[in-house]
Amino acid sequence: MGVATGLGLLRSLAIYHGHPIRAAAQQRFLSQFVRPGDLAFDIGAHVGSRSRLLHRLGARVIALEPQPHCAAVIARLLPGVTLLPKAAGRSEGRATLHISRRHPTVSSLSAGWIKDVAQTEGFRHVRWDQRLEVEVTTLDALIAAHGLPAFCKIDVEGHEAEILAGSNHPIPTVALEYLPETPDLARAAVAQLARNGDYAFNFVQGEGHDFIGPWKDADSLLSQLSRQGDIYARLA
Repeated sequence: MGVATGLGLLRSLAIYHGHPIRAAAQQRFLSQFVRPGDLAFDIGAHVGSRSRLLHRLGARVIALEPQPHCAAVIARLLPGVTLLPKAAGRSEGRATLHISRRHPTVSSLSAGWIKDVAQTEGFRHVRWDQRLEVEVTTLDALIAAHGLPAFCKIDVEGHEAEILAGSNHPIPTVALEYLPETPDLARAAVAQLARNGDYAFNFVQGEGHDFIGPWKDADSLLSQLSRQGDIYARLA
């Protein structure tokens, strides 16, 4: 492991595993969607912080993480989680993962997303300086192999809509990261969800653990997204 990769991994571990009070609050928040024995997918698991919380809630967790060093962390820290060293997308095959060794949390399959955010304030210091060919599966393939999850978290830096396009199954609850810098990607992801089912939407801002107002329709949600956070979609 090179110096840049090692520093990036340590940074991720400090951010995502170094705040136990925040993790406890997030676990309480997730408990409204996941019960013991439920199946949960963690797509873009990174270093496994969300997988860990879902596992603590008693869920059977399928974690997808194509970055080898991040996958190794999950395998070491979370032996009770089923780890798949793969990415997800619209169709099965292989794709190029663009990795930031110093900031591995923003590695992405989407070259278009990288181009869109590279010059924005929050990403000007980021360099995607490594490429890796990775295996790609689909949500439908995961569902065929493991069952329909009660909860699916997708955090893949601009590739969310592509992943949702790989499924024809309405998942009861889906959580998606969004950035205000790329509103078209949020709209595309919400449209893919609406294609599969009658969803109500809500969102949390930043690293918060409280919803912003009541559940709402897609248009109302999209009109209110002004800060980075997570979109939640729940079958009505």
